Amino acid sequence: MPPPPTPPPQRILAIKLADLGDVLNITPALRALRQTFPQAQLDALLNPHTAVLLEDSPLVDEVIRFPKTSFEGLSAVRPSAWLPLLRYMHHLRSRNYDTVINFHHLTTPLGRAKQRALIKATGARTTVGLDNGRGAWLTHPVPDGGFGAKPEVAYWLALAARLGAQSNETELQLSLHEHDYSEAEKLLAEANLLHQPFAVLHPGSGGFSLARRWDPGKFAALAAALLDHFALPSLLVGTPNDGAVAVLQANASSPTTVPIADLSGRTSIKQLAAILGRATLFVGADSGVMHLAAAMRTPIVAIFGPTNHKAWAPWTPHSPSEVVRLDLPCSPCAYVGHSLGQRHGCAERTCLADLSAQQVFSAAERVLGAIHFRSQNRA
Repeated sequence: MPPPPTPPPQRILAIKLADLGDVLNITPALRALRQTFPQAQLDALLNPHTAVLLEDSPLVDEVIRFPKTSFEGLSAVRPSAWLPLLRYMHHLRSRNYDTVINFHHLTTPLGRAKQRALIKATGARTTVGLDNGRGAWLTHPVPDGGFGAKPEVAYWLALAARLGAQSNETELQLSLHEHDYSEAEKLLAEANLLHQPFAVLHPGSGGFSLARRWDPGKFAALAAALLDHFALPSLLVGTPNDGAVAVLQANASSPTTVPIADLSGRTSIKQLAAILGRATLFVGADSGVMHLAAAMRTPIVAIFGPTNHKAWAPWTPHSPSEVVRLDLPCSPCAYVGHSLGQRHGCAERTCLADLSAQQVFSAAERVLGAIHFRSQNRA
C-alpha cells in the first residue's frame, strides 16, 4: 500500500453524491482533513439538494453542485446531449485539484463508471477511495470490508487517515445561523412547544426506499405512551410525503387520542435541525432526518428494518442513542456485504411489521433514563 502522498495536498476535492444523512456522515472526515491540512483548498462535490448542509460550513471552502440532469438522457444517437456533461468535466479539470477523495462504495457498475469518470476528469494525481476489488485505478485505496463491516463514518475517517489526516473530534457537524434558530422558535411557538420538553417523531424514510417506514398507527400509539408516562408531547416532522397525515389519522381514530403537533412540510433542513436541537427525544426510521438529529446531539431511538444498522446506526459519540430492531435471520437484507441486496425489502417486511410500539417505547425509556443519569452525574 503506497504511503500518504508527499508533499501534502494543496487542492482537495471530496465527492459525495448521495443524500442528506450520507453527507452528514462524511463531516468527521472533512474535519480531520481541515485540521490536518489547514493550508489546503478543500471543496465538496455534492448533489444540489444536499449542498445546503455544507454551505457556509468551516469544514469546506466551496461547495460545487453536481448537475445530475447532465447524466440523464444521454444517447449515442444524440451527441448534443453529452455537451453539458463534457463542459462540466472541463470545468472540474480547470480547478486543478491534486487530490480527490471518493466517499462512496464501488457497488454498482453504473456507480463505479460515474465515479471513475468524474475522478479522471479532475486530473488529480492522488485519488483516495474504498476498494472492494474493483478500485485498482485508485492511487491510494482503502480496503472495503463491505456494508456493515464498520460504520460508514469509520470508513470515511479511514479515507482521511489514508492521507495522514487525523482528529480527536469525531462527531457529525452542521453549521446553523441565528435565523435558523429564530425561525425554529417561531414554529415551535405556533405548536405550543417552545417552553416545554417534547419528542420529535419522524414517520418517513426519504424517497429512496419506503420499505424503511414503521406503521403509522404504532407511531400514534408511541405518542400516546410518551405523553402518558413522561408528559412528553410529540411533534411530527419531515416532508409532506413522509406520512404525518397517516399518523394523525391513526391517532384520531384511536381510543387513546392525544394532541400531536405537525410541522411536516413547513421547515427547511436547517430549521428542522434547530428544532431537533431543542427536542428531548427523536424517534424515527433509518433516514437523513435521523442523522440530522445525531448531528444536533439529540437523544435518538432509531428504528431499523431491512437496512443495515451496523453501517448506518446514528453516530452519537456525545449523546445517548439506541437502535431498536428485530434480530431476524433475514435482517438486514439491504446493503449487506458488497451488494445493495433487497433495497425495498421483502413483500412481508416482517422486520418492521412485527416490531411493536411497546418495543420502541421500551427503547425510549432506556434513552430517556440515560439522559436523566447523565444530568444527575453533571449536577
